[in-house]
Amino acid sequence: MLGPGIIRALGAMSGTSLDGVDVAALDTDGERIAGFGPSGYRPYEPAEEAALRAALGRWPGDDLAAAEEVVMRAHIEALSEIEADLVGFHGQTLAHEPQGRGTHQLGDGAALAEGLGRPVVWDFRSADVRLGGEGAPLAPFYHFACAKYIAAKAPLGFLNLGGVGNLTWVDPRHDRPEAEGALLAFDTGPANAPVNDLMMARRGEPFDRDGALARQGRVVDGALELFLEEPFFYRMPPKSLDRDAFADMIALVGELSDADAAATLTAMAATGVLKAMEHCPSPPERMLVTGGGRRNPVMMEMLRAALDCPVEPVEAVGLDGDMLEAQAFAFLAVRVARGLPTSCPGTTGVRAAVSGGTLSRPSAEGPEAVAHAM
Repeated sequence: MLGPGIIRALGAMSGTSLDGVDVAALDTDGERIAGFGPSGYRPYEPAEEAALRAALGRWPGDDLAAAEEVVMRAHIEALSEIEADLVGFHGQTLAHEPQGRGTHQLGDGAALAEGLGRPVVWDFRSADVRLGGEGAPLAPFYHFACAKYIAAKAPLGFLNLGGVGNLTWVDPRHDRPEAEGALLAFDTGPANAPVNDLMMARRGEPFDRDGALARQGRVVDGALELFLEEPFFYRMPPKSLDRDAFADMIALVGELSDADAAATLTAMAATGVLKAMEHCPSPPERMLVTGGGRRNPVMMEMLRAALDCPVEPVEAVGLDGDMLEAQAFAFLAVRVARGLPTSCPGTTGVRAAVSGGTLSRPSAEGPEAVAHAM
C-alpha cells in the first residue's frame, strides 16, 4: 500500500473508439484532486487499428498476439513520455459480458511495469464482476472528485460519449463517493461506435467529423422506434454494455442513404441519453459532456433539444474532456494502491463497495492483488 499524501499518478486509456492511447498525469491522494499534470496522445496507425478491430469480441485463449503487441507498444511509448510515481493501466477492452463470461481488457500490466520501471495498477474491472457487479462504468468515483473540485453544490451529470455512452449522476453534497445516494452510474446505450463503424464501412473514414454528414440527413423515425424497443432501455441501472452490443443498429439503417443513416444513428445515441434521464434520482442542474461525442455539434444540438438542463462540454468548468478518462484511471490507481473503494452498488451494482485491481511492481516482489469488499 502507498503511504498518505499527494502523489503524481499517470493514467492511460485506450477506448472502444480505437483511435489511440490517452495519457494524463494527476496529482492526488486518491480522494481529492490536487492538480493536473501533463498529458499526451499516441494515435493508432491504420494497421494497428485494424489489428485491434479484428480482436474485438475475443477472449483469453484466442490468438491475440498481434493485438496485444499493438496495445503494449503503444502504451509504453505513450507512458514513457511523462514521469510519475504510479501508473494506472486500463488496457484495451475486447469483450464485456458481466453476466456471462466476464470482462476482458487486453494488456499485461506486469510486463508494462517492467518496461516502464514503475509500479502499475491494472485489471481494474475483474474483481467488481466477481463480486456481482457490472465492472463498468469505473469513472464515476473520479467524477465525484471532479464535482468536488469545481465546488458543485447541487446534483449534476457527467456524460461520457465514447464508443458507448455512460452517465454519472453525482450528488456532491455527500462526503464520500461510496456513500448511499452519492452516485448513480450506468451505460446509456451506443454513442460514437455505430456512427464510426458506418463511416468506415461506407466511406473509409474513421468518424463523422463535426457531424457534417449527419447534418445533411434526416432522422428516420421508424428505425429510431425499433431501436427503442431494445430490452436494455427497460432494465434498471446499474447496467453496462459491450461496444458491439447494438451492432444490429447498422442493419436498422442499412437501406438508408449515408446522410440519413448517420443522422439516425446520431439521434439514437442522443435518445439513449434521454431515456437514461428517467432513472436519475433528481434532475441534474447541468450536464457536462466528455469524450469524442462532445465535438459533434449535431449530437450536442440533439442533446440540448432533448434534455431539460444545460448541456455543456466539461471544458466549461475547466476540465479536459479529452483526458478525463485517462485522469480517472490515474485517480483509481491511487485508490487501489491505498485500499480505497473504486466502485459501489450505485455505480456498478456490485454487492458492496469494492477496491479491485492488481498492483505490479518492477521487481521480484510479484503482483499484489487487491480485491476486497469494503
